[in-house]
Amino acid sequence: MSPVANAFDIKSASLDLLAILLRTDNLDELSQALDARFGNTSEAPAEAFVLDVEALPNPADLDFGRLLPLLSRRGIRAVALRHPDNALAAVAGRFGLAFANSAAQPRSVQTVQEPAAKPAAEAPTPAPASSCMIIDRPVRAGQQIYAKGCDLVVLAMVNTGAEVIADGNIHVYAPLRGRALAGARGNSQARIFTRSMEAELVSIAGVYRTIEQALPESILGKPTQIYLENERLVMSALGE
Repeated sequence: MSPVANAFDIKSASLDLLAILLRTDNLDELSQALDARFGNTSEAPAEAFVLDVEALPNPADLDFGRLLPLLSRRGIRAVALRHPDNALAAVAGRFGLAFANSAAQPRSVQTVQEPAAKPAAEAPTPAPASSCMIIDRPVRAGQQIYAKGCDLVVLAMVNTGAEVIADGNIHVYAPLRGRALAGARGNSQARIFTRSMEAELVSIAGVYRTIEQALPESILGKPTQIYLENERLVMSALGE
């Protein structure tokens, strides 16, 4: 067999990849906001992000040639563009970005949603919408669960390499060993609660922290809550 045939393999990968959701197309305003959050230094270590432009009225008109370096100077390296309109794929390609259609939910999300309602003529009076999504099985490595517009309650372990996301609060009544992102659409009042804190990454309303060093003994493997205080993530033992 030719050695060229063994030059590479394609395998699945689980990455710590966050999204930055743009809420303005005014790059001067965005630059000021980024400086306030990240500072302005070309020496900032680059971290991969998905660039989410769904909230913008005319994302195709963005000056990506200026935007991408502006982000890069703050350590934000955009690797993909996210939007529900596939027409933006061509824009992404022109700037060397991958494209992700935000209208397509991950399979792991699809499997936990309610089945389609029966036709109106047969359906009973609908019950009030649930304010939380409940997952009663372990969340495995590579799996993502997203609770859109509500809280997320997980009754089993969130394994290393798994990701749980909620627009509201996240409750994990078992070890949290993967990634947890609460307040995904900007709710700074959201919190994360876990019975055993062992997470790889936590985030509240886009403010995140990767757990690269050992957690303090006060919370490692113990019941913990995570919340925002003055735009800073706080992790404290429950009951304190």
